[in-house]
Amino acid sequence: MPSTAMLDTIRSYRDPVVADLEVPMRSLVVVLVISLGACNPANDQPGVVPPDAPTVPQDAGLQPPAHGFQILSPTIEIKPGIEVTYCYYFHTSNTAEVSVKQWQSRMTPGSHHMILYLTPTDQQTPGTLSTSQCGLSSGSTGPVWTYSAQTPDAESRMPANDGNGVPVGQVIKAGQPGFIQMHYLNASDDTIHAHVELNAYAYDDGVEVTPAAPFVTFNSQIKLMPGTPAVPYKASVSGNCSVPNGDNGQPPQFYVMTTHTHRQGIHTSVMDGARMVFDSTSWEHPGAVTWDKTPFYTFTSGTLTYQCDYANPYGKTIETGDSAQDSEMCMAIGYYFPAMEGRGHFCLNSAMIY
Repeated sequence: MPSTAMLDTIRSYRDPVVADLEVPMRSLVVVLVISLGACNPANDQPGVVPPDAPTVPQDAGLQPPAHGFQILSPTIEIKPGIEVTYCYYFHTSNTAEVSVKQWQSRMTPGSHHMILYLTPTDQQTPGTLSTSQCGLSSGSTGPVWTYSAQTPDAESRMPANDGNGVPVGQVIKAGQPGFIQMHYLNASDDTIHAHVELNAYAYDDGVEVTPAAPFVTFNSQIKLMPGTPAVPYKASVSGNCSVPNGDNGQPPQFYVMTTHTHRQGIHTSVMDGARMVFDSTSWEHPGAVTWDKTPFYTFTSGTLTYQCDYANPYGKTIETGDSAQDSEMCMAIGYYFPAMEGRGHFCLNSAMIY
């Protein structure tokens, strides 16, 4: 059974919150959760030294977009051998609604991955940098996974043509609340100073766009019993999620599909009936399948089936959770259009929440 926090999350995805979210639900990709607990910018992990006050780094390498906005995380000092996850909370700097056509990110050495979430309201005070309850399944409100990267330099472009001559974009409201989750691992022998830079490049004002939205699955039923390096405990979780037609009566057109697990993941897949849409054997760099022009991908079976396979070599039970070190996830993450009401789709296990 889902936890109380997960049930709260389910309730948060019902239409009133979706309506409150407005523009982010027109955004690309994924969803879930940060607690509304007290702000705690002080770090409670040894070997990690946050800045005295959240300030942008002085060595930002990406030039701000001429039209759009830039987000720079504070620089964090991380000692050798330390693994830690931070969340940095912000408001976007755009003073009017913009339609994003491209994301571009840069992570300094020691950064394992970053995930951008947009939220209906502030989860923490803008400018907060915190390790407390920093993740997907630990709270009661619904952030939307909007962009992610697992390489030092990465980008994501929206299709320039939806098949009818209209570009695809993410509509971001002025001063949009959100946060960046940053996972750091300092495998070197030296202290590092790490940060993340993110650019959002927007279409010119007045350009009509076809809005995109996320299709996200999340499995709350992971439980891996203890194993050993010689005989790891193996298990799988999966779900079957309906892919409903859009407001125009047509099936949604996907242009990206990927998956997300933690370090026990050994294989992930997304199926359309008997047809393999995506599979990967790397938890760190699962990659993605993309369709950048017509024909985009439609699920002809009407069902998206996702599965994650695991091997637990550790002498402890591992369950669904946020920690890349101590827990697991199973997610399929797709980007599709059109999303005329500005809503995406979220499937918990095999139940379509919206």
